[in-house]
Parts: sequence; structure tokens; C-alpha cells
Amino acid sequence: MSSRPLERLPTIRGKLGATIVVAVAITILISYALIGFALRNSPRDSEAIDALALARRIASGEVAEPPAGAMVVRRTITGEVTVEGENLGVLPPDTPGRVPRWGVIGNNVWASIPTDDGGSLIVLYPSPTRGSLGRLSATLGFLQSVWWQFLLAGVIAAVIALVMARWLARGMTQPLRDMADAAGRMETGDYSTRIYTTTRDEVGQLAAAFNRMSRELENLETSRRDLVANVSHELKTPITAIRAHLENLLDGVEEPDVETLQVMLAQSERLGRLVEQLLDLSKLESGDVPLRRESVALAPLVSRVMSEIEVASSGRDVDVASDLPEDLPQIEADAERMHQVIFNLVDNAVRFTPEGGAVRIVAQQHNGSIEVRVADTGVGIPPEALPRLFERFYRVDPARARDGGGTGIGLAIARSVVEAHGGTIRAESLPGKGSTFTFDLPIASPAAPETNGRNP
Repeated sequence: MSSRPLERLPTIRGKLGATIVVAVAITILISYALIGFALRNSPRDSEAIDALALARRIASGEVAEPPAGAMVVRRTITGEVTVEGENLGVLPPDTPGRVPRWGVIGNNVWASIPTDDGGSLIVLYPSPTRGSLGRLSATLGFLQSVWWQFLLAGVIAAVIALVMARWLARGMTQPLRDMADAAGRMETGDYSTRIYTTTRDEVGQLAAAFNRMSRELENLETSRRDLVANVSHELKTPITAIRAHLENLLDGVEEPDVETLQVMLAQSERLGRLVEQLLDLSKLESGDVPLRRESVALAPLVSRVMSEIEVASSGRDVDVASDLPEDLPQIEADAERMHQVIFNLVDNAVRFTPEGGAVRIVAQQHNGSIEVRVADTGVGIPPEALPRLFERFYRVDPARARDGGGTGIGLAIARSVVEAHGGTIRAESLPGKGSTFTFDLPIASPAAPETNGRNP
């Protein structure tokens, strides 16, 4: 479990919002505590104390006449009332007893004290804190009296907010700093660095995307190195063979007979075939090859491939047959590219099928498309090799593939062509029992032009 509770929030906005809420809550609590302490000397209490003091001074004779705006009411023990000073139009309540009292009547504050003759003296005057202007004035006065409490609360809240923000920002920005360091290492060719974070917010998502990019770049760099190594090897083999025969001919070790020239021709054809396949694959993967889509009858295309395979694999006892329904709809595809796909799959199946084995080409309509399967009874493919089977130059058995003349590009070309047509290709296999390659293509629309499987 994470040691930082805020990391559970999925967004940075939520984290900042939570931080602000906590900071404001702490500020309010501190403000309430300090204001509550300051309210012990609130204006109302001060006014009551001032009224009581004025009443005592009038009763003792220190003040001969009531101040301006004040009203003095004298009550005798018999209930007689005498009013002095300003007539405010209200009378305070009767307050019998020997205890001083005070209160508010309307906008006026009053205070009452007992006299020696058993009566009472009451002072009443307008409250400076009553009414709009009075409240504003009292509020300003109150704030002036407690400004240091508010300043202290603000300073404490600011310090807490800064500490929390720094603590939070450190956790959020650490992955960003790690990514900056990793990007610097990528400039030198090191793609192995990964960013580790436990957050699920935008920074965590960015770190996950960065890790995916690093893996893709690392795989791309590995593929590039493998490509250079494989191309170099594939080019070196026929060039070395041709050079050796030429040197033998120049030295007189060999005679320029038909057999020697045929070997040299075969090696040059292999070299040309490799270059042509590399160019095809490059164009297909970059999308530079325009597809001449048309209605293609699959049966003539398969028959053409079987005839070519029979010539290419003459001398091998492998039964190649097809099983296509007569009412099979036509496909919408580039006929020459589809020929290339089927030929590569069948040729691959024949080369890896032992003597006495069989290769079957089956097609059927399935979910609005035509599904084509090329199945063999060969040696099969290990499960761990299936995910990489359509990569360039990948070989399950490199030594055997090179002896058989394979370049490791045929399946990569087949995948690129099928995907360019909007289809998918996949492989299934049981080691020792054979393999099945399956691809699907869209059915041709009725308005598309027809072809018998050859380019017009």
C-alpha cells in the first residue's frame, strides 16, 4: 500500500483540490479559535460596561448632566419616573433588586444600577454598533483590534499549505525528472530505462506511456540490428559463392562448364530474389505500393500457384492439393499480390513438410469474408515461436531454412499484403503434427471488375 494517501486520487486536479480543501479547513479552524479568544472583548460587552460606568458617575454626582444623545431615567421606590437629557421615545424595563443590569432596546443600549433610596438609575443611549453604519464601524473596529490574530492564522495556514504542496509536488514531479533523465540516456542509445511510479493520475499515465515507448524503441533497435545482421548474412552467402567460382575460373581450378555456370546463376538469382523481396517488403510496410483491387476468382489463382510449386519442388514427394467449393464467392483484392501470399505460404509449407507428407489449401465463406487455410503435415512450430513467426528474417530453425533457400521474408510479406487488404493472418501449429496458416479477405462487391487470377 502506498505511503502517500493522495496518490490514490486519479488526477492531479483532485490532488490539488484536496490540498486546498485541507489548507482552507485548517485556516478556518485556526481563525475560529483565535476569533473566539478575541470575542471575549466584543463591542457589546464594552458598550454595557461603558453604560454601567456612566450610570455610576451620574448617580455619584461626578456628571451633572447626561451626555449628548443619552437619556437618564430615575425611578423611585414608589414607581415615580423622571426623565433627563435626550428623549429617545422608549423606556427601559423595570429592574427591581439591588443588582446592576443591562441590555438592548431597539437600537439603544441601557444599563441600570440601584440607588440608595431603593430606586434605580437607568442610562440609555443609541448603540454605535446597531444599524448598517454602526455595524460597519464596529466591524472595522473589531478587525483593527484583532488584526494580529488574523495575521498569525494566515501565516500558519500558509506555512502548512506550502509544506503540503512541496510534499505533494515532490511525489508528482519525481517521475517527470526520471523521464527527463531517461530521455537523456535514450539520446546515447540506451533504451532499457523504465520509469517506476505508483500513481494513477496523468503523471502515472504519462510514465506508463513512456515505458511503452521505451520498450517499442528497444524492440525497434533490436529489430534494426537483427535486420542488418540478417541482410548482411543473406547477401554475403551468394556473393561469396559467386566470388569463389569466379576466382576458381580465373585461376584455372574450374572449367567454365554448364554446371558451374548454373551454380553461379542460381546464386545470382537468389541474390536478386532477396533484394526484390526486401524492396517489396519496404514498399508494403510504407504503403507505397498501390493495390489494384478487383474481383478475383480464388480457384484459378490457387491452381496457378500449385502448378508453380510443382515445378519449383520437383523431386520432392509432397502431395499438394486444394479443396475449394464451386460456389465460393470472389474476393476483392490485387490478384498479383494474392498470388504472392498464397505462393509464399504454400512454398513455406512444402519446404518444411517431409517426404510423403501433404499440403492442403482450403477456403470457405465465413462472417462476410473468405477464409483461406494452408495446412501441412510437417514438423510443426514450437508455441514460443508463433508470436514472432511473421517478423522479418525470423526463423524457427535458422540452419535448415538457409539450407532450403529461405530468406525469412516470405511470411512478413504475406502479413503486410493481407493487412493492406484489410484482412488478418495467423498461424496455428502442433509440433510434430503440422501447421496451419489462415488468412481472410473481403468478398468482392457485385460492381467490381472480374479477373481469373492473373493481372490484366
